[in-house]
Amino acid sequence: MHSPEEIRVASFRELGVATLYAILKLRVDVFVVEQACPYPELDGRDDEPGTRHVWLTRGDEILAYLRILDNGGADQIGRVVTAASARQGGYASRLVAHALTIIGDRPATLESQAPLTGFYGRFGFEVAGDAYEEDGITHVPMVRAARR
Repeated sequence: MHSPEEIRVASFRELGVATLYAILKLRVDVFVVEQACPYPELDGRDDEPGTRHVWLTRGDEILAYLRILDNGGADQIGRVVTAASARQGGYASRLVAHALTIIGDRPATLESQAPLTGFYGRFGFEVAGDAYEEDGITHVPMVRAARR
């Protein structure tokens, strides 16, 4: 029998070493290795005081992850990733929905990989600029306006 799934939220300083390692390994496994994009995955933003790390876990296994950056005015959702073994389970949807409850009424931004604009559109994000190439993958800026 599986342990229950749980969404967790923490600042960088609240992350345990094993959890931080598992999060970074998942991000590198997917964004660098699987997507074949050698880029600076560790960008210096994970440990900023306003950054919140949000992940879905089952026992010790991290199924999906994202981070929320405080960009002063609009929070930015990024590094949305699901473990290969957990895809099609709705985990990314659960995390994005949870992230938006954390963000609340404030505006939110993200840089979507082009094929995922419809996914983020379900959460109220709209395309907010031209597509661009980053690390060999087409991205599209998206924004969700402040809620009133």
